[in-house]
Amino acid sequence: MFVAARAITYATLFIAFLLIWLPARVLSWSGLGRPPVIEAPQIIGMIVGALGATIALWCIFTFVWIGKGTPAPFDAPRLLVVRGPYRFVRNPMYIGATLALAGAALFFRSAALLAYGAAFILTCHLFVVIYEEPTLRRTFGPAYESYCHRVRRWWPVARAATQ
Repeated sequence: MFVAARAITYATLFIAFLLIWLPARVLSWSGLGRPPVIEAPQIIGMIVGALGATIALWCIFTFVWIGKGTPAPFDAPRLLVVRGPYRFVRNPMYIGATLALAGAALFFRSAALLAYGAAFILTCHLFVVIYEEPTLRRTFGPAYESYCHRVRRWWPVARAATQ
């Protein structure tokens, strides 16, 4: 239960800062506010954003109950997580967060928010390649290598067994 409380705390701080506060600043700086009417772009944005949020929450719960840890790098899962959304793609939490940002960009019709989302996923990619993957290789060794051969980093399609 304590790991769930830690995960909720860390996820709330992450979401509040990177997915709410900073995007709100981007919208404020660009002079955009709430759209006066809800039309197709807003509806699509809400659907995309909700899908992204659902994926990110599924990842957090998977880390807690299967991995026995949190999404925070300093309190990472104790077990290698290859189930739940991680059976489809190695970084679904970042994908979910990026979809949430893309949904907000659609909702507000904001190029600035779309650029923020692009910068966010680029930063995530660099973090994954420079820090996360080497750390996971050191921590979980052959089990992580095998996982990398079965599941792609960003695109949710399993690789062929011969690759």
